[in-house]
Amino acid sequence: MAANSSRGGSFYGTAAPYRSREGLSTRQVASSDEIQLHIDPDFDDEITGLRGQVRKLRNVAEDIGTEVKFQKKFLDQLQMTVMKAQAGVKNNMRRLNKSIVQSGTSHIVHVIVFALLCFFVVYLWSKISRR
Repeated sequence: MAANSSRGGSFYGTAAPYRSREGLSTRQVASSDEIQLHIDPDFDDEITGLRGQVRKLRNVAEDIGTEVKFQKKFLDQLQMTVMKAQAGVKNNMRRLNKSIVQSGTSHIVHVIVFALLCFFVVYLWSKISRR
């Protein structure tokens, strides 16, 4: 198609052999260095249509920019929330480690006794449910 448009050829039928595209045509003038250009009025409608499309694209780009600003603000707030949560977890871990050191190793005994009690209850429950 590009080859036909540069030569004028069969794509435009019997149109001027120097016709480059719809709406534009060239004519040779007496001097071989000069070319006369003629623009069809339909070309203005195409330009108006392109302006409308450019306007739509600009509006879409502005909407995207607004959305990006909103998302950036949201991510900044989310990052601050996560940083506060991390600080809270770190503070709680520090307090937990401090209380473990102060209470000694008796908490391990409590955990083991609790686990054994839970297993014993599950064992009794399974024996009773089989009957």
